[in-house]
Amino acid sequence: MTTADHISQHLQTLPEPVLREVLDFVEFLKSRHKISKDREEDTMWTDLSLTSAMRGMEYEEVPYTLTDIKESFR
Repeated sequence: MTTADHISQHLQTLPEPVLREVLDFVEFLKSRHKISKDREEDTMWTDLSLTSAMRGMEYEEVPYTLTDIKESFR
């Protein structure tokens, strides 16, 4: 028996007001899952964009030396 079957059996014994609460909770879970899925997709697109923007930079000549970067405090 699947989880959905178990849930269905329990739902059949509940009164209508409680079923409405269950429906609200299910809709909440679906929206929360959609939000996390959207964030995951956004992260994937960000990673792809960053990877594309940085592609080939490891072969570029470095314009600054360590001396250029150092700052002396006196």
